[in-house]
Amino acid sequence: MKWITRERPKIDRLACPWLIRRFIDRHAEFFYVPADEVIAKAAELNATPFDVAGVELTHYGNECTFDYLVKKYAITDPGVLAMAPIVRGADTDRHDMAPQSAGLWAISAGLAHNYTNDHELLEKGMLLYDALYSWAKDLQQIKHTQQPDEQQLLAAINRFLQSKKKAGGQMPAWAIELREMIQDHIDTSLTLKELSQSLDINPSYLSREFSKHFDNRSFAEYIQQLRIDKAIRLMEDPAYSLTEIAYLAGFSDQSHFSRIFKKLKGDSPNAYRKNLPKK
Repeated sequence: MKWITRERPKIDRLACPWLIRRFIDRHAEFFYVPADEVIAKAAELNATPFDVAGVELTHYGNECTFDYLVKKYAITDPGVLAMAPIVRGADTDRHDMAPQSAGLWAISAGLAHNYTNDHELLEKGMLLYDALYSWAKDLQQIKHTQQPDEQQLLAAINRFLQSKKKAGGQMPAWAIELREMIQDHIDTSLTLKELSQSLDINPSYLSREFSKHFDNRSFAEYIQQLRIDKAIRLMEDPAYSLTEIAYLAGFSDQSHFSRIFKKLKGDSPNAYRKNLPKK
């Protein structure tokens, strides 16, 4: 089957061919032409147009063409579903949707800059999305560093966060910076080793002093509360499913999200969402 879209692809016009070839039409043939020629060439070649205005396979509301293909062809593969908000965020310049969106855009823009032949660019894009799919399906919980001392360091920061802030004491600059670092990376994996290295602070010193500035919460409790707070904000937007919310808030899966949510809020995410005030 033939498929056609606008020339000089970057996000959707690389992600969609990947999705089509891997899950919809493995013998798909793709054509890239100037934007004002897509409809005429589609009729001439008997090709299906996508990611252009006025055709079925395009953007709808806040969702991109990749989202529409997933829905139209009822694709339920967990890796693809995890990829969808990343592609959407990159393609619509909503990098807040997923922490990986900004990186996907940067790499895609770089590829388009380096490869001027659209079909050569497509082949490189297929490799890019194969890699993203492998990560989304099998590697999300794998950390860049898996050193044996990390569990010990994490235990240290847990103890470190449990004591109360000194009465009347001001929060030191490193503690303020650390709080901002945690907030900025709440939807990614955090380790004490990475945090201490970023701050250029000895982990032992961190474990002795930091707990005084974080309201007697353990590291795990502090992270969980921030993620639940983010999830509640996302729940106010009906466009997000609970599965997407779990992923965007940094939980490993919806089951993990539901368990922590009920533990902290006393209700399931679904029940809680139903009781939110209507806007």
